[in-house]
Amino acid sequence: MKLRSVDLTLAVLSLGLFALRTSAQFGPTTAPPPAPADLVLKDGHIYTPSGWADSIAIHKGVIVAVGDAAAIQPHVDSSTRTIDLKGETVLPGLHDMHVHPTGAGMAEMGCKLPQGSSPEQIFAITASCVKSHNPGDWITGRAWEAASFGATPPNKEMLDKVAPDNPVVFNDISGHSVWVNSMALRLAHISKGTPNPPNGIIERDANGEPTGLLREAASGMVSRLVPPPTPAETAQALKWALDTMLAQGITALDDAAVGENVAQAYADLSDRGELHQRVRGCLIYQDEGLISRRGLYARDRFSPSCIKIFLDGVPTDSHTAAMLEDYRPMPGRNDTGREKGLLMIPPEKLNELVTRFDAMGLTVKFHAAGDAAVHEGLEAIAAARRANGYTGLFHDTGHNSFVQSGDFQLAKSIGAAMEFSPYIWFPSPIIDDIQKAVEPELMKRWIPVKDALDAGVLSVPGSDWSVVPTVNPWIAIETLVTRQVPGGGGEVLGAEERITLKQAIDMYTINSARQQYNSDRVGSIENGKLADLVVIDRNIFDAPITTVHDTKVLLTIINGEVVYDATHPSPNQ
Repeated sequence: MKLRSVDLTLAVLSLGLFALRTSAQFGPTTAPPPAPADLVLKDGHIYTPSGWADSIAIHKGVIVAVGDAAAIQPHVDSSTRTIDLKGETVLPGLHDMHVHPTGAGMAEMGCKLPQGSSPEQIFAITASCVKSHNPGDWITGRAWEAASFGATPPNKEMLDKVAPDNPVVFNDISGHSVWVNSMALRLAHISKGTPNPPNGIIERDANGEPTGLLREAASGMVSRLVPPPTPAETAQALKWALDTMLAQGITALDDAAVGENVAQAYADLSDRGELHQRVRGCLIYQDEGLISRRGLYARDRFSPSCIKIFLDGVPTDSHTAAMLEDYRPMPGRNDTGREKGLLMIPPEKLNELVTRFDAMGLTVKFHAAGDAAVHEGLEAIAAARRANGYTGLFHDTGHNSFVQSGDFQLAKSIGAAMEFSPYIWFPSPIIDDIQKAVEPELMKRWIPVKDALDAGVLSVPGSDWSVVPTVNPWIAIETLVTRQVPGGGGEVLGAEERITLKQAIDMYTINSARQQYNSDRVGSIENGKLADLVVIDRNIFDAPITTVHDTKVLLTIINGEVVYDATHPSPNQ
C-alpha cells in the first residue's frame, strides 16, 4: 500500500510539472505589440466577408488589420507607406482558372486575324504578313472563324492566292482547327490518300482531296513542322501575357496546357523575380517525362501540380465536341462517324489515368465541352474516388458548354469542381457557329452556371484566353449576371442561367482560391490572409450592372506588393 501511495504521489507531481510546462508553453502570454504596417490602404470601400471596411494594414504581405481608421492606427509608424484610396473600391485579387498566357503572347508576335474579320480582311492581313517574311518562311497566326466565311468554308486555294511561296498555318478562334495552304499540306505529306489520324479529321472535298482544314489531332500534322520559339521568345511571350493579366486585377491563375518549354519559362521568370501571380500549371497528360520532372520547375509561385486531359473538341462547325445528341447536319459535308462528335479517350483508359493521377496528388483538369465528355470526365473522377477514397482533390471538368441535368448532382456527390467559360456566351461569331451546330433547345442551357451553383457544385471561371479576344474578367463578371453582350441589349443567351453579382465575384475569388487549395491564404479580405488585392475605379455593387465591363483597375497588389499601378504602367502595359 505504501508503494502505491508513493507511486500516486509521483504521478500527481508529474502531472503538476507537465501542467506547469504546458501552461508556460501554451497558456496566456503578454500580447506582442501591433505589427508595424509596411503598407496601409485608407479611406476606401473595402469588400470583406463581414461587410464594408475603409482601411487595411499590411505587414510583410499579410493583412494584420481591416476596419476603420481606429483599427488601423496601432499598426502605423514612421516607416509605413500609406495610400489614400479616396473612396475607391477594393476587392480580393481575381483568379482565372483556365487561361493560355504563352499562347496569347505568341499570338501577339504572329499574324493577327481579329475575330470576326471578313475573308477580304484576312487576305489583306495575310498579304501584309507575307511581305514581312522571306519566301519559304512559315506564316502563322490565329483567330479566323468559320461563321465569317458564310456558305463557303475557308480552303487552301484562298491562301494559295496570297501566299504561294510560303507555308501558312492559321489556328481558328477555338484552337481546335487549323487552315493551311497547299505548300503546308505538301510539306506535311498530306494528300488524297492520307488517312485521318486517331482523334483527328482531314476535311476533304467531293473528290476526296484535302481542303486545307484540319481538325483536332490532324492539326498537329502541320503544326509540328513550324519552327518552335526559342526559350527567350517563350519567356517574353509569357511575361507579356502575365503583365496584361496584372492590369486586369488577375492575381492567380491556372495555366491550362503546359509543356516543357512553358514550364521552363515560368521557372526562368521566377528566378529573375518577374513572376508575380500565383500559378498552377496543368501539364499535358501525354508528356510523362515532364510529369516525372515537374519538381525541377516548381517555384514559390509556380506549382506544376495539375494535369490537363483533352476529352473532346469544340461544338462548332468542326462537330468535334462529344455530345449525347446528334449535331445538325452540315450541308454538303459527310459527317459519317462524327454525328455525336469525338470522345478522345476510351472510358476504361480514362478511369485508369485519373485514378493514377489522383493517387499521385495531382489535380486533373479536363477539356470537356460537350455533355458526353463532361459525363465521362465525372465518371472517371468517380472511379478514382472508388479506388483511392476521397483525396481532397477538386478535379474539374473545364468549359462545360453543355451538361446533362443529372451530372450536377453527380459532380456534387464526388466532390468534383466545374470550371465555366463565361466570356463566350454573349453574341459573337463563335456563338453563331455553335448555334448552327446544335439543336436550339440545347442553347437554352448554354454554359449552365446557375444549375451548378444551385446543386452546390464548386464552380469557378476560366477565360480560355486567347481563344477569346481579351482576358478582361470584368466582361465575364457582367455577362455572368446579364447573359447579354457587354453593355446590355440584344439577345439573352441562356436567361435561366443568370446568377447574382455576389455569386460571380465569389467564383472569381473565394471559390477559385478553394479550388487551388489556397482559401486559407487568399480569396477574401480578412485578418491573417495574404494581401492579394485589386483596387478598381467603381463600386460595382452600386453601379449599373451593364457598366461593369468598363471597370478599370487602378492597383493590383500581390503579397502586399504593388505589382500594377495604372498611373505608372510597365512598358508592356
